Amino acid sequence: MFRPYELFIGLRYTRAKRRNQFVSFISLTSMLGVALGVAALITVLSVMNGFQQELRSRILGMTAHATISEPGPGMRDWHEAMKLASGNKHVIGEAPYVQGEGMLTSGAQVTGALIQGILPSQESAVSDVGAHMKAGKLSDLKPGKYGIVLGDELAAALGVMPGDKVTVITPEANLTPAGAMPTLRRFTVVGIFSVGMYEYDRGVALINMQDAQRLFHLGSRVTGVRIRLDDMFLAPQVSRELAHELPGYYRVTDWTQQHANYFKAVETEKHVMFVILTLIVAVAAFNIVSTLVMVVTDKQADIAILRTLGATPRSIMAVFVVQGAVIGTMGTLLGVIAGVLLALNIPTIVPWIEHVFHVQFLSPQVYYISQLPSHLEWHDVYVIGTTAFVLSLLATLYPAWRASRTQPAEALRYE
Repeated sequence: MFRPYELFIGLRYTRAKRRNQFVSFISLTSMLGVALGVAALITVLSVMNGFQQELRSRILGMTAHATISEPGPGMRDWHEAMKLASGNKHVIGEAPYVQGEGMLTSGAQVTGALIQGILPSQESAVSDVGAHMKAGKLSDLKPGKYGIVLGDELAAALGVMPGDKVTVITPEANLTPAGAMPTLRRFTVVGIFSVGMYEYDRGVALINMQDAQRLFHLGSRVTGVRIRLDDMFLAPQVSRELAHELPGYYRVTDWTQQHANYFKAVETEKHVMFVILTLIVAVAAFNIVSTLVMVVTDKQADIAILRTLGATPRSIMAVFVVQGAVIGTMGTLLGVIAGVLLALNIPTIVPWIEHVFHVQFLSPQVYYISQLPSHLEWHDVYVIGTTAFVLSLLATLYPAWRASRTQPAEALRYE
């Protein structure tokens, strides 16, 4: 436990103008190094959190938080599954869907796509695709009219616009006198969407669910039921609850399983970036070691006098731990303040820099996220601040221990 005089002397050494200006410069450099490392960590992790949140929202804008399906060619009792799912307190929307693969042709252009049959009146309850329509609207998908809504990249690949015709070819065979033939159906493009994810904008086509049931010969069956929750992070828990409650053999999956590899890769990248940037703080903390070593050398006579007055080695050690802790604390606080301010103002600062220097960091022609998003998580700020402070405190131990080993007679021999 620090005594008052140990704290007083440690703070005095920190504030006092030393005869050795180089020591003061190294001390200031150490403090600024810690501040720079902490600010960089907070800012970079906030930007990565922003990208992660933005990508998650775009992915979940097209996919549901959880999905109920049944092994086999389709789900028969989907009305019962929807009714049971709606009884869960965390479920805020549910909708059936039909899904299959097919080929889309227009003139000489041919491309594959994931064809998804939806109920336009219920789609807004489980996805945000209706809010990303560039042309037309989902309500134009009327049963029996064979309308189709394409992603903008898919429409560009086929060279079609709203009002044009496309032919959908599915692997389901029709038996004819000439043998088995694939199913072909002409559709009219009634809308184009863009969710900002190439995977969906290039590979997904939406049609009415009843038209999809006819196209894939499902009768009254559907592929499954999609569910939206009030909290997406409860998806694994709710999926387990529904799996136990549903009668018969159903499969309940959630978005963490469907996109597990992608989100694990993003999370791993975040952890690696944290470790790399923490090295900046570690380097600044080691500068504290060199600072205190030089202070100890400069204060040999003072230490010897304190020892002759009755100060114990532990007291001498505490004096220099206080001095190093002050440097680390000041650097950490400055870094936290700068990092938080920078992270909160990234959406304003980056456009200003782009405007002043006539540059563009994320071109919309190349990247689907053309602005740097930022999402500050206070848990990250706490972990970063604590890590920086602990590293700074550890850096004081060796110089403080060395000071406590000073022998008064040896130190005062030439004074």
